[in-house]
Amino acid sequence: MGFFDFLTEEIAIDLGTANTLIIHNDKVVVDAPSIVARDRISGKIIAVGQEASLMQGKTHENIKTIRPLKDGVIADFDASEQMISMFIKNIPALKKKFFTPALRMVICIPSGITEVEMRAVKESAERVNGKEVYLIHEPMAAAIGIGVDIMQPKGNMVVDIGGGTTEIAVIALGGIVCDKSVKIAGDVFTNDIVYYMRTQHNLYVGERTAEKIKIQIGAATEDLELPPEDMSVQGRDLLTGKPKQVSISYREIAKALDKSILRIEDAVMETLSQTPPELAADIYNTGIYLAGGGSMLRGLDKRLSQKTDLPVYIAEDPLRAVVRGTGITLKNLPKYKSVLIK
Repeated sequence: MGFFDFLTEEIAIDLGTANTLIIHNDKVVVDAPSIVARDRISGKIIAVGQEASLMQGKTHENIKTIRPLKDGVIADFDASEQMISMFIKNIPALKKKFFTPALRMVICIPSGITEVEMRAVKESAERVNGKEVYLIHEPMAAAIGIGVDIMQPKGNMVVDIGGGTTEIAVIALGGIVCDKSVKIAGDVFTNDIVYYMRTQHNLYVGERTAEKIKIQIGAATEDLELPPEDMSVQGRDLLTGKPKQVSISYREIAKALDKSILRIEDAVMETLSQTPPELAADIYNTGIYLAGGGSMLRGLDKRLSQKTDLPVYIAEDPLRAVVRGTGITLKNLPKYKSVLIK
């Protein structure tokens, strides 16, 4: 290894459906939406991340915005590879380098992923100069990022609500004892809001607007202690075809999201019912940890807590819990060798 260590850079990647985050030298250096804009004629990538996300839903026929990941897995191999390589090239510390360094990477993947999908992630990483590529399951990374000591013979339950999937896992002794991955998460919430606005208000809103509504006034229950202010939403009136504005309260969004949240609750209940009794005893004491962007939905923690009769904790900075955990495994590779998938 010796001499080459000098040429190898270590990076941790959380390749998410909605956002991609990269840690290099213990700092989050990339935190951007997983989206690329491509020129239809030349096939070149015009923009990536934040810049491309501003174009979403506002393009003409020569520009196409692509979200290369769907339901937590790579749907568009070329686009995802170009996106990863652009992100890596944008890391300030690597820009200064005279030549592209070899990379040692840890990348997180959903727990319900198939062999083929796993290989796609790996190949993508190898094509952008990844010499040593390790994979880690998302709930595992989330648990480490939350600060749980996963090597202990103690059960911990993690629910990671991302953009494409919700990962639920019970973790003990550095492994996943039982897990469930459901394809209901942030993207589905957004689509629920689009559908609700269309059916209840005859207002056609784009995905970006729906996402804004979700972040600004999204809620999981109709009785919040600190309700957000009503929000005015602009879109196209489906009856007249004119642009119009309506005022929406968080209660309506809670109604719109109710069915999807129910399905997440059911998945949590099912995972609990499959947990071995000794670990169930631990979870009664430790409770449930929430991570991922979806955990920031107002009142979700309370709702899950009422459903399961367990304490529910939200990770600090839940959007970055997974990438933090990935970064920690990267720093202590020998300790976490058993957790990683080579």
